[in-house]
Amino acid sequence: MNLQVEIAELTLPADWRRIDFLSDLHLSADTPATFAALASHLEETAAEAVFLLGDIFEVWVGDDGRFDPFEARCVTLLRAASERCKLFFMPGNRDFLVGDAMLADCGMARLNDPTVLNACGQRVLLTHGDALCLEDKPYQAFRAQVRDPAWQAALLAKPLAERREIGRQMRAASMANQAKQELWADLDAEACRQWLTATGCKTMIHGHTHRPAVHDLGDGFRRYVLSDWDFEATPPRGDVLRLRHAGLRRIDLA
Repeated sequence: MNLQVEIAELTLPADWRRIDFLSDLHLSADTPATFAALASHLEETAAEAVFLLGDIFEVWVGDDGRFDPFEARCVTLLRAASERCKLFFMPGNRDFLVGDAMLADCGMARLNDPTVLNACGQRVLLTHGDALCLEDKPYQAFRAQVRDPAWQAALLAKPLAERREIGRQMRAASMANQAKQELWADLDAEACRQWLTATGCKTMIHGHTHRPAVHDLGDGFRRYVLSDWDFEATPPRGDVLRLRHAGLRRIDLA
């Protein structure tokens, strides 16, 4: 089990009192209610920082797509939010091609996966989560392929329309694979413990699995799983996890 990764560290100002974490919104032109829920939260939150921990977009095939109508609305929304609070972005398995141009236009800072966060008097480990789903070996092979810089450069060299079609095919294949699986692979508990031990953290926060919960990993280690968002669903769903000096609290926006 090779878990050697580059772990970044981020320390926020000591006087910041509220930090929001969210992930797996899977925003697209087909999810107007979810987009509206994000807009409402970003306009109303009193948090000094909002951490977007991956799969914010249903698919991202290159920053040259940010000028299309829906993507441009996302840029406008995030840029306005960045003027009220600090925005941090960690790529997920759907939006790992978000580049520096998109981040700059949105006023977002890039986060390495994983990152140790020092905030509100606490030390927590942030990750999207997919790197630790070790039982899903086909996915891990796919992840290694698409995170390779040479593979990404070859894809980004293709015309935008062709990349969009490739993205559509990859989404369809992913959905078909999920439909065939009786049980989705979860994060490997021992791997989580290894990362936590190596970083001196007791708490991990991640998304990816769409199964919000708090898992006791023993010896004081815990992992908090973020909710996915789907405000088109009945009933709608979407949570934010908020860190304060008193600890972590889940806020149900639905």
